[in-house]
Formats: sequence, C-alpha cells, structure tokens
Amino acid sequence: MRNSLLLLTLAASLAAADFDLVIRNGRVVDGSGNPWFRADVGVKDGRIAAVGALIGKSADRVIDAAGRVIAPGFIDVHTHIEGGVEKTPRGDNFLMDGVTTVITGNCGSSELNLAAWFQRLEKAGIGLNIASLIGHNTLRAEVVGRANRLATPDEIARMQALVDKAMNEGAVGFSTGLIYIPGTYSNPDEVVALAKAASAHGGVYASHMRDEGEKITDAINEAVRVGREAGMRVQLSHFKIDNRRLWGASDQSLALIEKYRREGVDVVIDQYPYDRSSTNLGIRLPSWALADGDDKVRARLADRQTRSEIKQGMLKLLADLGQPDYSFCLVGRFRPRPEFEGKTISEINLLMGRDKTVDNEAETILDMMQMGRAQMIYHSMGGQDVERIMRYPWTAIASDGGIQEFGVGVPHPRSYGTNARVLGEYVRNRGVLTLEDAIRRMTSLPARTFGLRDRGLIREGMAADLLVLDPARVADTGTFQQPHQFSEGFDFVLVNGVVTVDQGKLTDRLGGRILRSR
Repeated sequence: MRNSLLLLTLAASLAAADFDLVIRNGRVVDGSGNPWFRADVGVKDGRIAAVGALIGKSADRVIDAAGRVIAPGFIDVHTHIEGGVEKTPRGDNFLMDGVTTVITGNCGSSELNLAAWFQRLEKAGIGLNIASLIGHNTLRAEVVGRANRLATPDEIARMQALVDKAMNEGAVGFSTGLIYIPGTYSNPDEVVALAKAASAHGGVYASHMRDEGEKITDAINEAVRVGREAGMRVQLSHFKIDNRRLWGASDQSLALIEKYRREGVDVVIDQYPYDRSSTNLGIRLPSWALADGDDKVRARLADRQTRSEIKQGMLKLLADLGQPDYSFCLVGRFRPRPEFEGKTISEINLLMGRDKTVDNEAETILDMMQMGRAQMIYHSMGGQDVERIMRYPWTAIASDGGIQEFGVGVPHPRSYGTNARVLGEYVRNRGVLTLEDAIRRMTSLPARTFGLRDRGLIREGMAADLLVLDPARVADTGTFQQPHQFSEGFDFVLVNGVVTVDQGKLTDRLGGRILRSR
C-alpha cells in the first residue's frame, strides 16, 4: 500500500506542468525602455518563472500572443480609490485600462487608520494591487480640524506620531494637497516636519503643489525644499500649467525640474494625457471662505456682506486664471441636482433663469455650494503643455482617477482610458513617444519611485503582473460626454498570475494584494 502511494505521488509530480501559464509568441516590451524582443513568458505561483524560448515546456494554460505585445502591468501612481474600492473591489475600469497596481492616498487625502483599512480590503478581496500614502489633509483634519491657522508645535508632534504609525502600518510615503482645505493653511515648515517622519521609513513625498500656474515656480521650490530637507524622493503630481494666460510656459517649469535633478535632487513628475482636470467645486472660492467646517461655510454664504466678499474673491481668482467666464467648469457629479451633471456652470446659470453674466455665474456656484458638494471637470490646460510635459523623460503616466461605478455620474474619462489614450493617441497616432518609452513610464519608472522592487519589469522572479495588448487596436473610448466606456486592446491582464481580463473580458477572479512598504 505504501509503495503504491509513493508511485502515485511520483506519477503525479512527473505529470505536473512546468508552469501554471505560458504566454507565447509575443513581442516583450519589458518595462525598462529597451527595444522589444521576442520571447515566451512562463508564470508559476504568481511569479514570472522564465523569460525566453520555452520550447518543450508544458503549462496548465497557454496564451498565444502572436501579433501582440507582452508588457508589465501598469502602475498608476496617482489615484483616489478610497470609497470606490469598497463598492467595486475588482477595480474594473483600471483593469480594463491595463492597470494592475495603484498608489492611492494622494493630494493629502487618505485613510487615517491604514492597518484597519488594509485588513478590510484583504478580507473582502481586491482585483488590484494597492499601496497608499498617508495624507497631510487627513492628518490636519484629525489634529487641527479645518481651522485657518498654523499648527502649534504640539499639534505638529501629534501629526508626526500619526505619520510614524501609518508608515509602520505600510504606507509608502507622505502626500500633500496644498490647494485644499485644511492643508492650504499650513506653512512649509510644517510640511517638512511631517515629511521627515515619513522619510525615516524610506517614504516618498508626493505633492499636489500650492500652485500650478502663476506661482508654479514658488510651488516647485517648496516641494523640492521638502525633499531636500527631509532627504526623500519627490513626486510632483499631475504636473501641468492650469492658467490660460500662461499656456506654453511648461518649458520653464520643466527646465526648473531638470535644474534640480542636475543638482542631485531626486524629483520626478506625473501627468494625465488630457487638457482638462477634475476636482471639487470649492476651489473656485477663496480658501479663507472654506475654513472651519461646512456649518461655518454655510453661515458665511448666508451672510450678505460676507457672501459679497467671497464673490469678489472668486472673480479675482477667475481673472487671474485668464478665464472670461465659468464655461470651462463642467459638473461631473452633483447628488442634490443630478440634472446638472454634464452641464457647464454657464449652462446651469441659464437653467436657473439668470442672465449670462460672470457675476450671475458666480452666484450660481455659491448656490450650488449651499446645496452640497460637486465634483467638477475643468478645461484649464493647453494641448502644447500636455504634449511637452509628456515628452519629458521623467514623467510617469497617472490617471488621478478613482474606481468608478459604471454608469453613475459624468466623471472625467481619465478613470477609464488614461493608459490606452497614451498608447493609442500619443504613441500610435502622434508619435510623441515610442511604445517602449511609454510603457517604461507606466511600469519601471513608477515602481522605482515608490520602491515596488518586485514589479514594473518582466524579469524572472518578479510578480506576474502582466498584459497582452494589441498596439494596433489599443484605444480609449470614453468621452467627456459619455465617459463610462472601457478601453480597448488589452486582451489579457494578469494580477499576481491571476487572469483578471481574459480575451478582453473581465473575469470573476481577484488577484490583487495590499503592497505595504518594506
């Protein structure tokens, strides 16, 4: 009996396949930026087990990638998935755009208790690999509230302790959103002090800077100061020129980045390939008007004199941006009045029975602020700057998007098609980037910045986050009018060896993991 069992075990082991999965006949674009080469890729136990001519090797499944490209799964360094991943844990819109790993907690907003959040996600199961920063605005709201003042030394110490806790729980770095409440009320010394707490754990500093237009030089200088004094890598988020009067000035801002790199500062940037941004409606108001919480904001808007002062501040901000009116502001999501979604502030102003004047449009915004919060899309950038920033070699590709509920609202299409748009429009159609360099910006560059040592390249021993894509077909299909459209051309997506997109269709399998800092 014992000998029979041994023979059966031996026979089973002899019959076992060499690999769980092999992708054959593809052109490998390995994420390094080097030219493509022909090879097979073998996957075993969630890892890349072999790259080469795997002739005579067996596999439980074989994918024929003839005529297509095998690439590492894309790493999106700037996302906002909090709230969305709980509703759609598979992360459909990202997977269908070739994204296998996301960095969240950006713009200063993150989960405060990362350990508990990570545990909940792991228990539920996730489709994407998820890493998170710890956010400055989240810390300040917890310790200082929304007060328009500097933090005290004791409050800074308490925030530092929270940064230390988050880093011990696996955060990959520290993020700021210095145009948002309440982080905008801080000074650079506070940011440096908190960044140092993250730097002690090897964290990255990711910043939505204080300004992306008229004062962008000051904003870059501040971000670099944080990196220098804290001794950490710097990632400048969604790099752009968002002031209509200054469109074309990205040559100067990029020259400043390159100057600092020559001086030995490890600073890189990311961007999304669109000339429209997306954030909340509140940024159209002067920051002082948003202090101290929603009740105080409503009280200011209800006071006639204060409301007038707020409106004057709004009109000055509008003029500073070089915008003639608020027609550049499109409503993406507004729960109190869903019929406003997909319309500009100028159009909504007319719907409300007001004459088309800038003053009336500002009133319309204030009325909406009293009703509730709105997510907006802003046509604030010029195409020349978008293309120039993309050509800069240390620009990673990032969506600044979230996990979307399909068909809900009118979100920015970047959540669906960022990577496909780069590959289809800027590689294939315009020739702005080579395929190899575009994929490098989506894989090894972000992996290097955020310390994801086992991802971003097709190498033996690396995690099997892999794509099979058709460079002739890959394209984004979502528009600003109809954004809920999945990208095309990503035929297979593997997350830790799990096939999550199979012949262009989502599967029910969840292969994602929480990526905690080491």
